[in-house]
Amino acid sequence: MDIPFIDHKFIETHTDFETLVERLRTAFKENTINVPMRHHHDFPNPEVGADSTLLLMPAWNPSKEAGVKIVTVSPKNGQLGLPSIQGSYIYLDALNGSVKALLEAKQLTAARTAATSALASSFLSKRDASTLLMIGTGALAPQLIKAHASVRPIKQVYVWGRNFDKAEAVCLQLKHENFELQPIKDIEEKISEVDIISSATLSPTPLVKGELLRPGQYVDLVGAYKKDMREADDKAIKKATVFVDTFEGGLKESGDIVIPIANGILKPEEIKADLFGLCDNKHRGRVNDQEVIVFKSVGHALEDLTAANYYYKQYIS
Repeated sequence: MDIPFIDHKFIETHTDFETLVERLRTAFKENTINVPMRHHHDFPNPEVGADSTLLLMPAWNPSKEAGVKIVTVSPKNGQLGLPSIQGSYIYLDALNGSVKALLEAKQLTAARTAATSALASSFLSKRDASTLLMIGTGALAPQLIKAHASVRPIKQVYVWGRNFDKAEAVCLQLKHENFELQPIKDIEEKISEVDIISSATLSPTPLVKGELLRPGQYVDLVGAYKKDMREADDKAIKKATVFVDTFEGGLKESGDIVIPIANGILKPEEIKADLFGLCDNKHRGRVNDQEVIVFKSVGHALEDLTAANYYYKQYIS
């Protein structure tokens, strides 16, 4: 029997973020999926002068489904005309170990990451949040914008990237959505005005400056996947109430959390909750409309397996 391949086009055309967000909410609440710490291996790439990263992310729901995502992250792929993130997802029958499907991991990851940020936003952003600043113009940007708009009444989106043409391209890609889009050339132009800031970059230095944040904002940090990378500075962390997608990954993998802890700016016990706690109603999330809230996502294999199951069921129906 041939193993089906669920490609990026199928995933893109079969993503309803409202539904995917609710699937993730249920998965985090039920907490039946077993997830070991992901394998994270950096390896040198002397030809381009930068390390690449190999990530292996397994998960299994006993006697139901299992899977493993194999991903490479190569930050210098732009000069090769290739995307930074590439990979595949192997979706398995957890009872007998057979392979049920292969999924294109880039689009799977983009969709589940965006849905996870939207899930967090449903707890942490203001209910009437209507303006969004998207920092970054990679594959995640359009997904994050659409996902945030699925849980909040977004009316205006600003897009910033180091390459203005790419910011314009993101806006053009989403021109048929039910909100206004505007590319901008300077983050400081709009960062203090918006309700939600979503950042998905590979920047080694902070782009979100705490001195520019105002009461009530929600900051969604999705990039900076290594310990020496960060998207928000110490002032932003100090000003904010901090949440993470998971304590296990958030406390170990990203400079947005690791560096402030090392600097004494943030104590681990000051992180209020992760998505398991939020979805299980152990923490209410946003307390008032004046809080500045930072959510750091590093990714979790529960999200991958939940999303793979979501797309597989559509594929075979």
